[in-house]
Amino acid sequence: MENENNQGLPDDLFADLLSPAPADAEISTDEQAVGSHAMADISDMEFERIMQEALSEEWNLEDIASEQLIADNESDSFLDNDYADSSMDAQETDTESEYADEEPEEEDEEEEGGVPRKVRPKRKNTYGMFAIPHLISTGIWAALILVIGISLGRLLWLGAADVLAFNRPDRSVTITITTSDTLDTITNKLHNAGLIKYPNLFKMYAKLAKVEEKGKISAGTFELNTLYDYHALVGGMSATSSYRESVKVMIPEGYTCAQIFALLEENGICTAAELENYAETSEFSSYWFLEGMQRGNKYCLEGFMYPDTYEFYTNDTPQRIFHKFLSRFDDMFDDEMVAKIDELNERLAEVYRSRGFSQTFIDENKLTIYEVVTIASMIEKETAHTGEIRSISSVIYNRLTNPGNYPYLNIDATLVYALGGKTDLTAEDKKVDSPYNTYLYKGLPPGPISNPGMFSLKAALDPLDTNYYFYALDPSVHEHKFFKTYDEHKNFLASLGD
Repeated sequence: MENENNQGLPDDLFADLLSPAPADAEISTDEQAVGSHAMADISDMEFERIMQEALSEEWNLEDIASEQLIADNESDSFLDNDYADSSMDAQETDTESEYADEEPEEEDEEEEGGVPRKVRPKRKNTYGMFAIPHLISTGIWAALILVIGISLGRLLWLGAADVLAFNRPDRSVTITITTSDTLDTITNKLHNAGLIKYPNLFKMYAKLAKVEEKGKISAGTFELNTLYDYHALVGGMSATSSYRESVKVMIPEGYTCAQIFALLEENGICTAAELENYAETSEFSSYWFLEGMQRGNKYCLEGFMYPDTYEFYTNDTPQRIFHKFLSRFDDMFDDEMVAKIDELNERLAEVYRSRGFSQTFIDENKLTIYEVVTIASMIEKETAHTGEIRSISSVIYNRLTNPGNYPYLNIDATLVYALGGKTDLTAEDKKVDSPYNTYLYKGLPPGPISNPGMFSLKAALDPLDTNYYFYALDPSVHEHKFFKTYDEHKNFLASLGD
């Protein structure tokens, strides 16, 4: 019966092997065949064993054919290797595509009996993630990378355009920063004004530049432009910015601190409450002319806020405002005027001596700059015009150096100051208990009652040498008349109908 494992081999091969030899034929070794297969030295028993294995059912003829086919292919590949690279590549591609769905197999498996069996070689898997072919998945990844790159590039461009103010219209914008503003509120103001497009990006820049820590943004009103980049915007909102909006204010001579504070608030420079609080709580120790001045009063700088025309920043700080006033006074009250204080005291000392006062009294009544300014403030408020200014000064000094006969200065302007600006004085008003009431308190008031100008300051340092002790305003000519005695003064008032 024909063996199933012998399928695929020529029938005549086995017919020849199985057919009986002729009786007269001598069976002998085929020397040529044995030699060609290197079997010349094999024994009869070994040859018989090989023949039995060949005839047994365990010999897999299909595997033999497969091995023969593989050997032939390897031989052909070896012989044609230098000439068939391109055709082999094409064959590989076709083979890979043909077996793409097949599971990879191990190269060597063992059959029963431990005989190794050659199997089909592994096929390359051409599928990637999520069972998508490599070529398609590579295209998808490339597309994703391209989209992400374009998106990031666009974001970077938009951010850079906002930081560097690219493609902005040329438009001026006014923005006001107050002392209570934070970085968040300032950023919102810039965004609402169209100066920045991305608030979070500006805040990031401000934190990196330490804008808050270094106080680069100051309170005030600033004239900015949409063409300014982030750096220019921060610089434009600094205390020394040339883009900061300013206001010129003329401070009239003789204005009180209360009037000056109200005027500054009216012009949007600073609130009166902020100025009063700063004046009351600050030391001002760097100004020599304030030495010994009593602090703790919101109007303690009365007399030293020199009247002039100033240029202030809108929404400015009290510190900067007071510094401007006090620096101006320091400039105006120069060394020559300081020297005149000594000259004035020498002049007054001679008067005291002529009237029999002791040196101790003279020394105790030497005038300081604070007292000179106080006298100048009264002259400022009492004078009708500059032509009479030194005569008014002489009346005040004549009374001060003759305290026995004229212990009270009787200056209406001091009482007006005590009453908060009331000008229509009555007899009852002259009884008001206030140290500024020179009808009740002897000598000088406790401090200046206004902020005098240069003419009044110089008149306080250089009074006329007169014997006047009284003066009264002649409304017909709007100037004062001066008198040596009280009777002369009383008669003049009677002539006016008072």
